[in-house]
Amino acid sequence: MTEIRGFYTLWLREVKRFLRDRTRLLSMFIQPLLWLAIFGAGFGLRFAIPGLSYQQVIFPGIVGQTLLFTSMFMGISVLWDKEFGFMKEILVSPVSRFTIFLGKMVGDSTSSFIQCIMVFVIGIAIGVSIDPVTVIYALPIMVLITFGLVSIGLTIASFIGTLESFGAIQTFINLPLFFLSGALFPLKGPGINLPNWLTTVAAWNPLTYGVDALRSVILGSAWTPLQIQPLWIDIGIVALFDAIMIAIGTWAFSRMK
Repeated sequence: MTEIRGFYTLWLREVKRFLRDRTRLLSMFIQPLLWLAIFGAGFGLRFAIPGLSYQQVIFPGIVGQTLLFTSMFMGISVLWDKEFGFMKEILVSPVSRFTIFLGKMVGDSTSSFIQCIMVFVIGIAIGVSIDPVTVIYALPIMVLITFGLVSIGLTIASFIGTLESFGAIQTFINLPLFFLSGALFPLKGPGINLPNWLTTVAAWNPLTYGVDALRSVILGSAWTPLQIQPLWIDIGIVALFDAIMIAIGTWAFSRMK
């Protein structure tokens, strides 16, 4: 019962912190809107895949980008908790380090998930063709992607002592993960000839398979010729990545004093 109460308390705290931050709630509309409305419209003029517009193709990628940037940023909560002494109080409580990590991870993942729901609203508002049924199928994949990405942010923050260092490392990790995931362009398919080094690096990027899974669900059969892996393989790779990162994150929290 203590473990469940501790998990729920940490989860609720992270969600309330997110919902009460009005500046973050407002800003989370701006970035996806800029990518979809401006970047999507501009580059869409040079994009030609039968049955798909460029905005439709990059929409799952922007969902993945939002999950990535928001999830990694959530690690900053660990630094604030260290700064104000709250983390010390949590660590000396009669709750296991695994429960502490899981509570913060699921709480931050919930916040990232809420933000991505807003991205779907923005996409529909600007005219991106989205089947409401596919949104329901995409939700579990979004949750799965978020778990691993939040775990990266929390793990990094557990070893970092300053906000400046965290920001620098976060950017160093975020940008390669995003640009090498195929979020902005297909990685394979008819007529697509990318450099071998790019496809090789992308194959080791876990976000690549998360974005591919989202596109498979949201775009349906129109994406099949460009699919990197079958949907079940994409989901399996993301789930394996989550398990590894949760294990590493729990170990990182166990070392904090």
